[in-house]
Amino acid sequence: MSDNKISFHQYFNNWLYGKDGYYSNYKDIGKKGDFYTAVSTSRFFGGSIAKRIVDIIKEGFLEQNTSIVEIGAHHGYLLADIIQFIFTLQPHLIKTLNFIIIEKQKDLREKQKKYFAQCFGNDITLVHYNSIDEIKLDHAFIVSNEIYDSFPCDLVYTNKNKQLQKAIVDNHKILFTKNNDNYLEKHCKKYNINKGEISRGVEEFAQNISKNITKFEFITFDYGEKYPRNDFSCRIYQQHKVFPIFDKNLNLAKVYKKTDITYDVNFQHIIDSFEDLGVKNISYQTQLKALISFGIIELLEILHDKVNQKIYLSEVNKIKTLLNPTGMGDRFKMLSFRKER
Repeated sequence: MSDNKISFHQYFNNWLYGKDGYYSNYKDIGKKGDFYTAVSTSRFFGGSIAKRIVDIIKEGFLEQNTSIVEIGAHHGYLLADIIQFIFTLQPHLIKTLNFIIIEKQKDLREKQKKYFAQCFGNDITLVHYNSIDEIKLDHAFIVSNEIYDSFPCDLVYTNKNKQLQKAIVDNHKILFTKNNDNYLEKHCKKYNINKGEISRGVEEFAQNISKNITKFEFITFDYGEKYPRNDFSCRIYQQHKVFPIFDKNLNLAKVYKKTDITYDVNFQHIIDSFEDLGVKNISYQTQLKALISFGIIELLEILHDKVNQKIYLSEVNKIKTLLNPTGMGDRFKMLSFRKER
C-alpha cells in the first residue's frame, strides 16, 4: 500500500504492523530496547496476576481447567511469569489450566515458543492463535499489557471556525483536512473531544472477546486517563528518548517503522466498548492499587521467607519501580471486566 495521502490511522497501522513494520520483527525491551514495560521491570508483575488467577479460581468464578489467554505477549515473559508463580502458589493447577497466546506476528510466535521451551521444556503446552476470532472458549482469564496504546489511532482537532479536522499523511508529512468520517464525528461529540487521538478498532476488539468467550475476566494495563486529554499525546520512543509526533526536529521518514509509536489511552472509551455489550467493568485503578489488591505484598512476604536478604532487597527495588506513584504506579492504570454466562 502506498503511504501517500492516507489517513493517520492507516499510517500508524503500517508503521507498527505493515510489511517490515516495527512489530513485524522481534524487538528488545528493557535497557537495550526502545521502551520499558512493567513485565521487563519485575517478575512480580506477572506474579501478582497469577495470584489474582488463583484467587478467582478459589472464589469459584472460573474453573480449574480454565484457559489463561494473553493477547499480544511480545517475548512471552508475562505469561511465563504467571505460570511460574501459579506453580509456586498452587502447583496442581499447572496440570489443569490451558495456556494460550493471541499473536499475529509469526516472528514473535517463534520467539515465544522458544522461550517457553527454555523455561518449561515439555511440561507446558502453549497454544497460539492469530486472533480472538479463531477461538471459542466456555471460560477464560484474559490478560493484556500495553495493547490498547498500539491500536491505530486518528488525530483530530477543531479549528477556529469550529470545524473538525482529521490528519492525513502525505509522504511522511502530517496534514489536516476537513473531516469526512462519521465515526470520528460521533466519537468527538460523545466524549467532547476537540483535539487529540481517537483509537480505531476498540469496539470490534471488545465484540470479538465477548462473542467468542462465554464467561471471562479480562484485565488490561496501559497508560492514560478515564477522560480525553484534548491535546496530542502521540509520540515516538527511540532508545528511551521520547519525541512528540509534532516535534519540529523529528523526521518521520527516518524513524518510520524503525521506532515505537504510541499515545495515551482514553479508558472511558474502552469501558464503554464492553459495557455496551453487557460486560461489567469491575475495576479501574492505578497500577499501584491494582497490584497491591492482587497481592504483591503477600508475594514479597513469601519471597522474604525463602531467599537471602540480598536477593530480597533486589526484588524489592524492582517492585518499587512498578509501584512508585511518580513513575509506573500512578501513570499506568488497570481495567478489569467480567462477563457472566
